[in-house]
Amino acid sequence: MRILLLGKNGQVGWELQRALSLLGDVVALDRHCAYTPYGELSGDLANLGGLRAAVRAVSPQLIVNAAAYTAVDKAESECKLAHAVNALACQLMAEEAKRLDAWLVHYSTDYVFNGTGSLPWKETDNVAPVNYYGATKLEGERLIQASSCKHLVFRTSWVYAARGNNFAKTMLRLAKDRSILNVIADQVGVPTGADLLADVAVAALRQAWHKPELGGIYHLAPSGETTWHDYARYVIQFARDHDEALAVEAVNPIATSEYPTPASRPLNSRLDTAKLRNTFALHLPDWQCGVTRMLKEVLNK
Repeated sequence: MRILLLGKNGQVGWELQRALSLLGDVVALDRHCAYTPYGELSGDLANLGGLRAAVRAVSPQLIVNAAAYTAVDKAESECKLAHAVNALACQLMAEEAKRLDAWLVHYSTDYVFNGTGSLPWKETDNVAPVNYYGATKLEGERLIQASSCKHLVFRTSWVYAARGNNFAKTMLRLAKDRSILNVIADQVGVPTGADLLADVAVAALRQAWHKPELGGIYHLAPSGETTWHDYARYVIQFARDHDEALAVEAVNPIATSEYPTPASRPLNSRLDTAKLRNTFALHLPDWQCGVTRMLKEVLNK
């Protein structure tokens, strides 16, 4: 199988390079031009002409998009760029997948919902993004669906990896320098490891490949739930238990309203994963399992 992976150096893309190699030959691209067996190609989703040329040069049986515009606050002002990357590029990839009779795997977000209530969101729940980032991701989903290409779209939340920056690393860095940390306590969600996102996508694709009717939108996150505040406390306690020298003395809970940002954030980021688990007979581990593994790698424990 010939596979085109976009966003190879992001957190999810890095893990997908490993996971997808079990399925076939992977041509992995990022925003920069790279020499490949199919010529000099670019996977810059903001350059739609270059992106279409890359897809047509590779002519893959599988397109996996792990790239996105994820600067949630900047998206409020960089509307054109966010829209091109998160929506128009999805339309292009879906059109090309349809033309090639290829599969398209894409990642989306809980930000397509308005974040109200306390129940986990189901795939069938009404969508109503509260910021422009969420609106562009929702449009990307809809453009993929409208193309009628074979697709798997995975909505997820609070993505992290040992590679690159993440919330846990930020908390550890701040905890070494500050005595008090104020962390938002009224946003609830599930930290999701990039390795889980990659491995589950491959496991689901292996089944859907032979049963195209299994395609569609799925929610993907570990089991359990937490707040950013409790997540921070978990990270700091783990570091202390492993003899890390930290200056922090208190981790105080604050409300979202006490930490204003250009873009609104949903308070309820819980995702109901029953459809994914039941359709593909998958077990999703507790969120602490992945975070612990990541922390061990980050702290070299």
